[in-house]
Amino acid sequence: MMRLTAIVSRAMRIVTGASVSLVKPPLPPPPIFTRQFSANGSTFTPNSVAHEMIKYAASLARDQKTEESYARGLLVLEQCESTQSDGNSKGLVELARSTLLFERGSRAAAMESLRKLQHLEKLQDLSFSLGIKVAASEALAGILLELYQDDVASLGLEVVSQFLGSIRQEIGGGGGFEVLEGRIRTLKGLIELLSGNLESAQSIFEGVEVERYFSGKVLLNKKCHSKEPLFNILILRSVGNAALSCGEYLHGKREFSSAKELYRKVIQAMSDFQDVGDPNNLGACNMTSEEVGIAASCALGQLESHLGNFIEAEEILTTTLKKTEEHFGPQHPKVGVVLTCIALMYRLKSTVERSSSLLIQEGLFRKAIDLLKAPPLDENVSDENVYKNDIIALARGGYAETLLVQQSRKAEGERLKEWAESCWSNRWVLLSEALELSESSPRVLVIDTRICRAV
Repeated sequence: MMRLTAIVSRAMRIVTGASVSLVKPPLPPPPIFTRQFSANGSTFTPNSVAHEMIKYAASLARDQKTEESYARGLLVLEQCESTQSDGNSKGLVELARSTLLFERGSRAAAMESLRKLQHLEKLQDLSFSLGIKVAASEALAGILLELYQDDVASLGLEVVSQFLGSIRQEIGGGGGFEVLEGRIRTLKGLIELLSGNLESAQSIFEGVEVERYFSGKVLLNKKCHSKEPLFNILILRSVGNAALSCGEYLHGKREFSSAKELYRKVIQAMSDFQDVGDPNNLGACNMTSEEVGIAASCALGQLESHLGNFIEAEEILTTTLKKTEEHFGPQHPKVGVVLTCIALMYRLKSTVERSSSLLIQEGLFRKAIDLLKAPPLDENVSDENVYKNDIIALARGGYAETLLVQQSRKAEGERLKEWAESCWSNRWVLLSEALELSESSPRVLVIDTRICRAV
């Protein structure tokens, strides 16, 4: 403990030499919000001490990616929060805390941290406080979706949507926070896709106002119609989650060209991400810029395989695998998710090219199943709160197919196949259809690594 205290003290001495710049515009007293709110182009200069301490805590936690290293990082954040006097900086610290808790596997604690942020009172900068609330709600929904609690996630997003709508009504329209509303709206669209409500999803995604910027270029106000040029359907340079969800919607509809370019721009935007003072940029848990970048890269690799570009697909997915291992650690379940995508790519390649890659597929599926920590075959998963069901079912289903063609292992394959089909929960496509993609299929399955679900 004394060693940790020394580390924190040393870090504080390092960062307190930097100048502290806080924007504190005068605000009317609660419960009135503001009559001149605008999140578009609005930025808040975070307390430099808080900013540097958050970075230091994340670096400390992810250095070894162990229980002990995450405990050290969380201790730094606890010390940091105790030294901050403004609510904006405390909100940033809480977002960082929820992310480290989530990465450590403490989902319940991360969700509790996010719920605190949802009930923040008005801070010094209203646009920033709304950005924190939306980021917390988005991350909370992301965790709930990973746990297959879609209805609860949808209800929470509806509450946030009504909250933003009440502010819009109070100020008489406008308000300048269309981007924040777009993030909530597209996440609701993703839930509709997961639920198999394709018409509802279409009405949401094709009704999203997608103005503003992408890579610094001002775009015309358009709606998300998949037949329009891609640069007219992007949401905001930095709003990767909303843009990625739109890309998955287009990908699933076989609008490959538009989805492909959108994925590429999301990847570039996330790699360039630096501005933590923009309220539209804030994210936490499985909705951070790192998670979005990995998810977009994995989706792009899947798309290339669906196009039959297997050399490009293999290169992109291999790069994604490396990034996932670097960010989460080589034994993390999300590495298993990416390995499942690679195995499915080889399966599709062997079908299209009429070649055999059974040994490669079998090895990849087995490794993925191990990393995903799949439950025993005799366990009734319907009675357990098992997450990653979709991915485990795909991995075991794919593995089963490699065994069924081997006479000596056919019985084992049948048992795996039966388990995978009983575990599969996707509402719009059968597991057999997901494993046997054909050009006649009206929709394409996309694995979203953010939430470890098949969309």
